[in-house]
Amino acid sequence: MINQQLLNPKNIVIVGGSNSINKPGGKVLKNLIDNKFKGELYIVNKKEAEVQGIKAFKDVSDLPQVDLAIIAIAAIFCPEVVEILAKEKNTRAFIILSAGFSEENKEGAILEKQIVETVNSVNGCLIGPNCIGFLNSNYTGVFTTPIPKLEPFGCDLISGSGATAVFIIESAIPKGLTFSSVVSVGNSAQIGIEEMLQYMDETYNPETSSSVKILYVEDIKKPEKLLKHASSLIRKGCKIAAIKSGSSEAGVRAASSHTGALASPDVAVDALFRKAGIVRCYGRHELTTVASIFMYHELKGKRIAIITHAGGPAVMLTDALSKGGLEVPQLKGIKPDELLTFLYPGSSISNPIDFLATGTAEQLGKIIDYCEEEFFCIDAMIVIFGSPGLFEVFDVYKVLSDKMNTCKKPIYPILPSIINGKNEITEFISHEKINFPDEVLFGNALTKVFFTPKPASENEVFPKLDEAKIREVINSSANGYLKPAEVQLLLDVAGISRAGEAVVKSANEAIDAAKQIGFPVVMKVVGPVHKSDVGGVVLNVINSETVALEFERMMKIKDAISVMLQPMLSGTELFIGAKKEGKFGHLVLCGLGGIFIEVLKDVSSGLTPLSIDESLYMIHNLKSYNIIKGVRGQEGVNEDIFADFISRISVLVKIAPEISEMDLNPLLGKKDRVVAVDARIRIEK
Repeated sequence: MINQQLLNPKNIVIVGGSNSINKPGGKVLKNLIDNKFKGELYIVNKKEAEVQGIKAFKDVSDLPQVDLAIIAIAAIFCPEVVEILAKEKNTRAFIILSAGFSEENKEGAILEKQIVETVNSVNGCLIGPNCIGFLNSNYTGVFTTPIPKLEPFGCDLISGSGATAVFIIESAIPKGLTFSSVVSVGNSAQIGIEEMLQYMDETYNPETSSSVKILYVEDIKKPEKLLKHASSLIRKGCKIAAIKSGSSEAGVRAASSHTGALASPDVAVDALFRKAGIVRCYGRHELTTVASIFMYHELKGKRIAIITHAGGPAVMLTDALSKGGLEVPQLKGIKPDELLTFLYPGSSISNPIDFLATGTAEQLGKIIDYCEEEFFCIDAMIVIFGSPGLFEVFDVYKVLSDKMNTCKKPIYPILPSIINGKNEITEFISHEKINFPDEVLFGNALTKVFFTPKPASENEVFPKLDEAKIREVINSSANGYLKPAEVQLLLDVAGISRAGEAVVKSANEAIDAAKQIGFPVVMKVVGPVHKSDVGGVVLNVINSETVALEFERMMKIKDAISVMLQPMLSGTELFIGAKKEGKFGHLVLCGLGGIFIEVLKDVSSGLTPLSIDESLYMIHNLKSYNIIKGVRGQEGVNEDIFADFISRISVLVKIAPEISEMDLNPLLGKKDRVVAVDARIRIEK
């Protein structure tokens, strides 16, 4: 779909080109002229003979052959114009700025469908409709400003919202962040964010392509495609950050299980981005800060030196880095003491390295040299330097720029004086440098970049399950919650260890089962969804008399159909769940089980299938991980078995997509085993 006529057209027609630069058709033409498009420009305007100095055609039928059409006319006229251009003028690329299509009403959707069918019939390419356009170093086909600095190794921006794309550019320019391309996909009638990523992946060349992609996403229409091509790009050396809007809890549906209540579309987005290796952001300033960090050499270690002439920003930055998991190690010993001799009295080298408001450019250079060559406990430097407005700081920023060119360790400049130091910052940026005006925003972004995991490997090995047996159980079952025997069979096939159990329908059967299992036993009602809430769980039953009494009591509980008996086991209560989440497929969740899942709501999630490594990552990122690890002399849980079970459940639901919700809660974990004690599975065919 994406073709050279879109990316590098020899000629462009603006249908609806205008002399008024307050109209999209006029402004896009002005942008093309001002930014010196090298090809031919044609205009179609029924009322004007000349538009912005260019002869205008009355009708598209009068045009010569044309590569790219940028259309800014009423929606109702667009299908006919596209038809003529595609069939008679060999036009193979279209950017439709006009609104009034599927975003507005059914009639508009019909017009949009007609246009897509025409474009597809000639193997053409369509951006929009309802967008601001497309720009790259070849042409500026947008009707908005500002036009950012365009260069091959700037970042690629793909946005589902035209206005948001503009605001992202406005956030990026003061930092010195440049762009390789900007595309506003609008209604994504033919080409959306996923298709743009696919093209960038399939044509990626590390010698000529931008290695930084930033996305603003309103709707993930094709999660598998997004995952495939984003992770592929990142494996090739790209870095990707994205905002996914619409993440409020107001959209979470009511559900009948713990998993259903904890999983949501936004949890699925988190899991998708993490699996792909995408850094998730929540605002445009965070997005452009992350993109700016991407433009530096990758941070290889956690130990940061903060070099500052102002105490407050350094303290706030230290807090942000430390809370995020990076380290600001104390500097002490011969070399730090030696550095102190070059600084003014009152300076501090403990880290942050504070060389005072009176510190000089020469002193800054000396500090950077020591951090680069002498302080082996330092992996990167952050330099905070502003201006009180008393004197210019061009010399300081020149030293900083020069050191950034020569040092092997990353140096991140925090230049907060956007008014007092405006001229100096402009000069700094002119040397192809990127700066960060806010230390806390930067610190939070740096930790997020550092701790975002790499994409899952393409060569992951997953547990082998007996697909035929799983399908046999699913195919023979009705919609709703599976019977205990069916649940047991699926767990056995999946290789999930479970407690021995018996389901009984009379007091005598219950007594016989308890004797066979061995006292003490656990008794659970079968039927009600939340057993504990209705008094349907009794622990540590030690004799036949109590078994009989509890059986009779439980069978009087509303919706009770039978009673399950299990051996009384001990261990840390764990949880594994799975939920089908629309286009995303299945989410698998894990955490502490029992009542902890309701009280703490501390769960990790991942998109299926999950490897052992991904499952371990989920376990290690639980806030309650220390309990699983074993704390204060308490026995820990066998993490390898727990991770193996998570992986197996992910494969199970992949084989049986009809499973809509699944809870293993609790599992009991000890250092030598993990055993499923209770499980519920609901299917929807």
